[in-house]
Amino acid sequence: MTNTNSSTAVATRCQFHFSDGRSCRMLRSPAHSSFCAFHAGQELQLLESQRLGDEISTPLNGDFLTATDINHVLGKLFIAVAQDRVPPRKATALAFLGQVMLSSLPRVKLEFPFHYKFEHWKKVLNNAAPLSRPPSLTDSDSSDEDLPELPDPDSPEED
Repeated sequence: MTNTNSSTAVATRCQFHFSDGRSCRMLRSPAHSSFCAFHAGQELQLLESQRLGDEISTPLNGDFLTATDINHVLGKLFIAVAQDRVPPRKATALAFLGQVMLSSLPRVKLEFPFHYKFEHWKKVLNNAAPLSRPPSLTDSDSSDEDLPELPDPDSPEED
């Protein structure tokens, strides 16, 4: 007689394999087709890291020659950290680099004279693309029908 519980238990477990060959023992997340919530989040962060890096590092005017450019990028970094899309350690390094760039601006301005009118600056700010929304943890191939139905918290439980 075979144990049918073990085959269904494997199907409900996370399919992540560690480098030493072990498998994750957590239950598979209903929001992901093969990983637990932790490994689904790691996969999502890995997939979006390049796109997010390009998005965060895009200044207003194409160069990092003004405090507005650097402040705009640091603002997007702040939002991404608050949304837990950038690890705090990496954000600390990027914020330090932003501080170094801001401290070098007086010398940059000696080399390149800048004369922006307020209306031009305001137009650039209004045309700036905001940081995109974080992607959801749900698998794009799965539908809402795959997720288990949750009971209404206001309704009495049935026995």
